[in-house]
Amino acid sequence: MSHWITLPKIEGVASKQAHADLPPESYERELGKEGFYGPSTQMYHRHPPTGWSDVQGPLRPRAFDTTRLEANQTSPWNAFRLLSNPHLQFRLWKTDSSMDHLVRNADGDELLFIHQGGGDLYCDYGHLAFREGDYILLPRGTLWRVETENPLCLLLLEATADSYQLPDKGIVGSHAVFDPAVLDTPEIDESFLAQQTESEWRVVVKRRGALSTIIYPFNPLDAVGWHGTLLPVRLNWRDIRPVMSHRYHIPPSAHTTFAASRFVVCTFCPRPIESDPGALKVPFFHNNDDYDEVLFYHQGEFFSRDNIHPGMMTLHPSGITHGPHPKAFEAGKKALRKETNEVAVMVDARDALEVAEFPPGVEWTGYVDSWK
Repeated sequence: MSHWITLPKIEGVASKQAHADLPPESYERELGKEGFYGPSTQMYHRHPPTGWSDVQGPLRPRAFDTTRLEANQTSPWNAFRLLSNPHLQFRLWKTDSSMDHLVRNADGDELLFIHQGGGDLYCDYGHLAFREGDYILLPRGTLWRVETENPLCLLLLEATADSYQLPDKGIVGSHAVFDPAVLDTPEIDESFLAQQTESEWRVVVKRRGALSTIIYPFNPLDAVGWHGTLLPVRLNWRDIRPVMSHRYHIPPSAHTTFAASRFVVCTFCPRPIESDPGALKVPFFHNNDDYDEVLFYHQGEFFSRDNIHPGMMTLHPSGITHGPHPKAFEAGKKALRKETNEVAVMVDARDALEVAEFPPGVEWTGYVDSWK
């Protein structure tokens, strides 16, 4: 049980409520524990908290253009590892052909997000068609492969030695954000039965980061039936109905889609922008001091950022304030937009993320200066 020191106090000039009716000519910054779940303080500044003139050293906001990464990796085990820590492997897989082998992740649950393309997934449990915008959750140890006639681009999010669960939705109830009834599962259909051949198949298993190959003289996806509560599920972002308020800017934690022990996966979907005159209409400046924050931009225009396009990824590490870009902040003050149109996948990781060695030209090195 948590026993935080909670001594509510107001010092100097401050608003009555967080994220609304800020003191004139002030900029709000939130300092918080446990992401946005724990105790927090709203600080009011004379200058934008991101108004630095220079940042020296390794701690800085970073941005990467994954559209510049090499394509056509024949196996998910060849996917480019973007970010990682002992509890999370964040990879990008690009392929333009069907897999000629099966894979099994013995290191943790695998969450696929389909950034581009569509096709068919075959796994122990049956056949599942997929399209752009789908999440597919594969429990640890599931055998799977994909078939496609078009180029694919997928995010692969491994919960290392862990499992994904649905977040606690609290007082809004289990049907909020998305009703579990919209989750699709694989089926043992004609397409699945037709691929059960007696020809030789390879299974490439990842365990403790090392690959092993198991050869079968038949297709091991040969199930005739199953029953139980452990199974893959599919969710499309279009079935997510975000929690929102016209009078209060809802923090990112309310957009959590899947939760592991040491990180969460959130989805930002199109929604109306706050209409109350006193409410913030862009994300507030904040120190997310217990988490590293990653955003992968799937489609649309991200309303709090400039010069960001689909396929880009940003990293805002713990220890440095982040928040909206100046143009977005000013547009929010003037209420120039009535709704958002972006779709983005966000990961909040409790443990520091290691950044991969990217090929030249992938990282936008000027991102740290984009708040000037």
